[in-house]
Formats: sequence, C-alpha cells, structure tokens
Amino acid sequence: MIILTLLSASVLAQEPLAVVVNKANPVNEISRSELIDLFMGKYVAFPNDSKAIPVELKGDHKIKADFYQNLVGMPLSRVNAYWSRLRFTGRKRAAVFQPNENDLIAFIIANKQAIGYVPQSLITTDLKVVYILNE
Repeated sequence: MIILTLLSASVLAQEPLAVVVNKANPVNEISRSELIDLFMGKYVAFPNDSKAIPVELKGDHKIKADFYQNLVGMPLSRVNAYWSRLRFTGRKRAAVFQPNENDLIAFIIANKQAIGYVPQSLITTDLKVVYILNE
C-alpha cells in the first residue's frame, strides 16, 4: 500500500502541470510572462483586465515546488523568501491558499476569477486549461 502511494505521488509529480481557470472564465490562454506576473504579484488581473485570484497549494507541497521551478526557475525556498521581502515592505499577497489539490480545484470551480495549477490527470470538465508547464 505504501509503495503504491509513493508510486502514484511520483507519477503525479512527473506529469505536466496545467494552469487552469473556471470554464466560464473568458480567458482562453495566457502567456508564460503573464502567468509569472500573476503568480509573482506584479499584476492582479488577467490580460483582459478582469480580476485574477491566484490559487496555490499551502506550504511546501511538491506540486507547488515543481510549479515554481518550472515557471520561474527558482526553488520554493527562494520564492518564499521573495514573498517574505515583499510582506516586510507592506505589500500583501493576493493569492488564496488551499491545503490540497481537491480543495484548490473546488475553489476554482466556485470562483470565475480564480487561476491555479494542477497535474493534468486532475483536470475536470469544469476547468479550462490556459497553459501547460513542463511538457
């Protein structure tokens, strides 16, 4: 049982990550630079100027670490340090944090402005893929 759990976790970590939005969101695709701007706090809106709510996994989740490594080429420790410096200067983070992939997906399905990342195998018909990482 433990081996199966470890194998399924490693498969999830190796599969491409999809950046997804609610299926009702008018955005159909997003560029890598726009995605970096949203998740690194430079912008708070989609390219069409509608509000964006980045949704992330809480803590040091492996999928979160893979997302940032593939998106900005930085380990999660550097991304966390970046946000710590910004918080110290009074800048708040607009992201919503969820404890696991299922809660992250549920939040995106319930919020038209949400954008997040999940392994491709977890994509449902209620989500729209706007970018694929580490293909």
